[in-house]
Amino acid sequence: MFRKMMRAKIHRATVTFCDPDYVGSITIDADLLRASGIRPNEAVHVLDIDNGARFETYVIRGESGSGVLGINGAAARLVKPGHKVIVVCFGLLTEDDLDDHVAKVVLVDENNRLTRELAYDSNLDPEPAHPHPRK
Repeated sequence: MFRKMMRAKIHRATVTFCDPDYVGSITIDADLLRASGIRPNEAVHVLDIDNGARFETYVIRGESGSGVLGINGAAARLVKPGHKVIVVCFGLLTEDDLDDHVAKVVLVDENNRLTRELAYDSNLDPEPAHPHPRK
């Protein structure tokens, strides 16, 4: 059996632009992609903190250091520049992999600059090998 587990999250990023005429996707600063482990073309869920909208799309690598987080295509009609969003991706793990799984979480400031990295351990043991938070 596989379990769908959170693999990575970018928490409370600020939407910098919306482009409904683009073919689709979310553009994210490559620095945030590296820190979170999210890859270009990977499927992600986007959760708008300001209005509750939730949608799935795929990632396009934005310029490193730009702070860009743009919503493209039809999803651009669900959010607005300045909204805070959570970008999260999931992976499938076997039961044997659960105790060793640690999700990466990155926190950002109002300019989408990395401020903190956290590790969310999936182990139920009261003394996990990877304590939360980390950094």
